[in-house]
Amino acid sequence: MQANTVMDERALVRKITWRIIPFVFILYIISYIDRANIGYAALQMNHELALSSEAFGFASGIFFIGYFLFEVPSNVVLNKLGARIWIARILVTWGIVSVGTAFVQNATQLYVLRFLLGVAEAGFFPGIIVYLTYWFRAKELATTVALFTAAIPVSYIIGAPLSTWVMDNAQWLNWSGWRWMLVLEGAPALIGGVLCFFYLTDRPADAKWLEPHEREWLLGELANDRKSRPNAKHFGSLKAMTNPKVLYLSFIYFVYQCGSLGVGYWMPQIIKGFSRTLSHTQVGLIAMIPYIVATIAMVMWSRSSDRHNERRLHSAIPLGVAALALLGAGLSTNPYVSISLISLSLAGLYAFKSPFWALPTLFLTRSTAAVAIAVINSVGNLGGFVGPFAIGYLKGAGKSATPGLLFLSALLVMSFLMTYFIRINGRDTDDATGAVPNQSH
Repeated sequence: MQANTVMDERALVRKITWRIIPFVFILYIISYIDRANIGYAALQMNHELALSSEAFGFASGIFFIGYFLFEVPSNVVLNKLGARIWIARILVTWGIVSVGTAFVQNATQLYVLRFLLGVAEAGFFPGIIVYLTYWFRAKELATTVALFTAAIPVSYIIGAPLSTWVMDNAQWLNWSGWRWMLVLEGAPALIGGVLCFFYLTDRPADAKWLEPHEREWLLGELANDRKSRPNAKHFGSLKAMTNPKVLYLSFIYFVYQCGSLGVGYWMPQIIKGFSRTLSHTQVGLIAMIPYIVATIAMVMWSRSSDRHNERRLHSAIPLGVAALALLGAGLSTNPYVSISLISLSLAGLYAFKSPFWALPTLFLTRSTAAVAIAVINSVGNLGGFVGPFAIGYLKGAGKSATPGLLFLSALLVMSFLMTYFIRINGRDTDDATGAVPNQSH
């Protein structure tokens, strides 16, 4: 009987996973392609709009200023209106702005549209993370989040060859390839918004696609899951935003984003610098390699985190690996060694994500975690401004990306040390592991 119960439990978790994860996975791919395709557009756009390295770095990063300012308000509205309505709104508005970016004629217009894209997309990622906590128990959360966030490297795997191919081949109506690329890659967000409104179910109690006994079991398990975390605290929105542990995690994520997005936005131009004979399409194909490695590392590492019921070391170790790899990439002059080390650095950066996002749920209730995750993500994403801008500034000053990569490596060493010494429950050294409490019933 016990064996059958376990098999039923696994089957139901699998059913919920297949219902939710593939859909939000595709939405996140669309999201990341629309925010990151400026890195590929730069191969043509920088010359056409007369953008300097500093200007491109600013245009890449200003997205995250808008994202930061509207992240928490967006998540508060999501909690009130529900994921189905609000995420659909996010998708439609960012689709409109993304397509509109194709029409910019100068740097100022680009800055404005990139800022508005951040405003439009604010709340999407933390909203989905919180949404997943409505459906999955803590012991499944790292793997579930990994399956969702694997969309980030996958978006680069798809977006790199797709974006560069469109740029090389779409020249209709005397429009540049980068403009067509922005239009064609922005349109799916509009379609996704409509589908989201009709497909997503806000909470398990509303899930007509579950049998009554399945709904009852899931609601009971989620209730037991909350009770099994006696250290989880509930704070009001303001208190969650100023909680020292939330701010500590925010700074770690800020440094992480400096490295991850700094490398991501500049990698097409770094690869282009390997050889002047590389076409845009070839640059895109080479750019796939690091993200294929990162996707595999991300899923395998998150499963290890769930299997060992451990979060702290599984968050810290990848940051240390990424720091060393970026140091090597910055010092290397061999293109094969450089791309190998960039691959290793991105593997570490993406492996970090899932164990890290399981940390806030260890000391906060789900309702408080909604605000806390938004705070961590919004403050952390300011690193998305600092990282690309820092590389652009240092590259403009020294005519090389090397100083920028060394700067990001130093930041990642700092975040590795902060994560390694983090104390979640704050009672004794054993609590510092960040392990998820035993969820067996």
